[in-house]
Amino acid sequence: MRYLFFFVTLLTFTAYGQSKEYRAMLKKYYSADFSTISISDAKAKIGQSNVYFLDTREKEEFNVSHIKTALQVGYDDFSLSSVSKLPKDAEIIVYCSIGARSQTIGQKLIEDGFTNVKNLYGGMFHWANNSYPMRDNSGEKTTTIHGYSEDWGKWVYRGTVVY
Repeated sequence: MRYLFFFVTLLTFTAYGQSKEYRAMLKKYYSADFSTISISDAKAKIGQSNVYFLDTREKEEFNVSHIKTALQVGYDDFSLSSVSKLPKDAEIIVYCSIGARSQTIGQKLIEDGFTNVKNLYGGMFHWANNSYPMRDNSGEKTTTIHGYSEDWGKWVYRGTVVY
């Protein structure tokens, strides 16, 4: 019976892709008026023209794993000059570990005139928890993800977490 409970819990988590606790945590950091995109919708946009993924995590995090085609723009030292060549009407999908830093960078992009900016809902942790494809710094597929810190890395349920 205990194994059945574990299996049902795991299946429920997998079906929804996030635990109730994870969704509750995200609510603390997301602004209701900032547009988001689901990981499944974002995944379908990889490689499409005029769609850009911006990784707002720091270089060390990006080097461990990122979404294929993503541009690393960082957070601490983010500069609008790093995106100056992107079309203002392009679809911009920003992401970080959970979505808090990327929402801040996304707001800066909107203030600078970008018209179609979306935050990847749940960030890279949600992406990894759904076993979506990630690449390392050399372009190879990986299941390793940077956990940011031990407090934040606890939200990663699949793959290998490094700090």
